[in-house]
Amino acid sequence: MTERKVEEARADRDVTREELAETLDALGHKLDVRTRAGEKVDETIDRAAEQVEKTVSAPAAEKVRAGAEAVRNNPLPLFAAAFGGVFVLRFLIRRRHAHRKQGGAC
Repeated sequence: MTERKVEEARADRDVTREELAETLDALGHKLDVRTRAGEKVDETIDRAAEQVEKTVSAPAAEKVRAGAEAVRNNPLPLFAAAFGGVFVLRFLIRRRHAHRKQGGAC
């Protein structure tokens, strides 16, 4: 093998390594669902705050941003409240359904 071909092979190897590293980084980002979800939440919060700012005053938008930041830093209370709400709603629907069955059977 000539020296020139060796240099070309090394250059080709380096380019291939670089492309492979970029591909692996992109795949790693796609597979990191938690980070991507966080980014999506951030985008949604920013859009909502912009809409609030267009509708009301800037201080109200800042309060929305502060509340969103609090939820982002500690989402457990929000999820617990949502779960509790779903649980209560389901309980009330079942109770109402059972009450209707008893009333319809008489």
